Amino acid sequence: MKMSRRNTLLLGAAFGAGLLPSLPTFAQSAKTPKAGGILNAIAVGEPTTLVPLLDSNTRTRVISTKILEGLVNFDDKFNPRPVLATSWSISEDGLRYTFNLRQGVKWHDGKHFSSADVRFSLLAFKRLGPRGRITFANVTDVETPDPHTAIVVLSKPTPFLLRALTGGETPILAAHTYPTDDLTTSKNGTSPIGTGPFVFEEWKRGSYVKLKKNPVYWQAGLPYLDGVVTRFVGDGASASIALETGEAHLSNDVSLVDIDRLRQNPQLSVDIYTDAYLNNAQIFEFNLENPILAKTDVRHALAHAIDRNFIVDAIFFGAAKPAASTIPAVFSEYNDEVPFQYPFDPQKASELLDGAGFSKKDDGIRFSLRLAFLPGDTFKKTAEYLRSAFGKIGVRVDILDGDLGTYIKRVYNERGFDINLNGISRLFDPTAGVQRLYWSDGIKNVAPYVNAAHYNNPEVDKLFRAAAVEQDDAKRASHFKKIQAIVGVDLPNFAIVALPTIVARSAQAQSIVTTIDVTSGDFAAVWLEP
Repeated sequence: MKMSRRNTLLLGAAFGAGLLPSLPTFAQSAKTPKAGGILNAIAVGEPTTLVPLLDSNTRTRVISTKILEGLVNFDDKFNPRPVLATSWSISEDGLRYTFNLRQGVKWHDGKHFSSADVRFSLLAFKRLGPRGRITFANVTDVETPDPHTAIVVLSKPTPFLLRALTGGETPILAAHTYPTDDLTTSKNGTSPIGTGPFVFEEWKRGSYVKLKKNPVYWQAGLPYLDGVVTRFVGDGASASIALETGEAHLSNDVSLVDIDRLRQNPQLSVDIYTDAYLNNAQIFEFNLENPILAKTDVRHALAHAIDRNFIVDAIFFGAAKPAASTIPAVFSEYNDEVPFQYPFDPQKASELLDGAGFSKKDDGIRFSLRLAFLPGDTFKKTAEYLRSAFGKIGVRVDILDGDLGTYIKRVYNERGFDINLNGISRLFDPTAGVQRLYWSDGIKNVAPYVNAAHYNNPEVDKLFRAAAVEQDDAKRASHFKKIQAIVGVDLPNFAIVALPTIVARSAQAQSIVTTIDVTSGDFAAVWLEP
């Protein structure tokens, strides 16, 4: 690909400075791929949309990436590869990204892909995307001098921009499928039209999403599969059984307790990845509008009541890792766990609550809290553990159950919770993935997974703004360390565990993982061995 000196420097600074861990090489089968067959996948829980414009949940992107594509993707070493952009360059001042677009690409409805679609998509994500208002904050325009050239114009340097342009994070959408300015009314969210290897066929709510092969895909000879069907089940045990019985070829949601048993089956393979693109974690959030939780000592007390090691061992069977800072440990130059040191100490927690004026009443209860949790097997189990752990220090917890749509409405729209167990993708850069957890803009501009705590600290906002445009990595690291020093004390939220990405598959399913974001590849090269 065409790379300017500026481009090379940016990539080297981001990916060559020890910020990301070494990743497993994506081993490809030595056998000759065979065409045909339907890949049957199992997912726990159902997405709210099939386009990650309004909801960036992982459940959406693992399906959407088979239909929609980005300008680039990344290999296992975080090297960029062309997709809808064939080459790109960055101006010396870092304010203009010029993308040369792939010619001859058609949308699934037969219309031609062009630079107008790129312009529409980036500006739409800037306006409405849960992360877009931060990621694309410095984008002032997308120039389209011709149908095959798109120039992203920035008001300030954005050193992480290229990393945000994958199909899972910022897919290119067909502008003609959004006929009005109210993008929420488009049918594209439930029956998307893309340029990818698979065409949307059917979404039977509560049951499955069915995709079929794109017969005119721009990559000659691909995809190998005739289609992909993702069926929704209620729990990880059901996913494990579907694999064992041969009903399914693939699941990312098997029950962790089943992993050892599945690995003993010669017809199955189970791999555990560190997803350095998403950096998923369980995050614990406080609703700071609750007058009890507005007291810092109460938040500190509840943090001391949580035993992360127990969660890792008993709920994740050792597959997860304890965490504390919301900035992932894989960003070794940026991460600082020290300000978040709230070791498991129920006695300390009780003393803090007594000191805050919340002594136990005659029934042994200090106060009650409503706990919301992101739907999912391990989240429910962690929620149940938290209810027990907080109960031991005199805090009654009522667990609020519901599907993903109910959860999002409850937490972000209705504010009907007190504490929240969330699943957050901390992403490929703290500006893109972590800033939204603290960004005061999220209080007035409500979006899923953005500042559920309603934390408002002008100094933290200022530091994040500075880090977003800083091209000197040492200075950028300093900004992030200062942020952690502040929020580690304020504690509007904190990480509990860093989550693994599990890929359980039939021995028939080949070439499943081909990009750094693991399960959010396009499946163009996936094939089934007879």
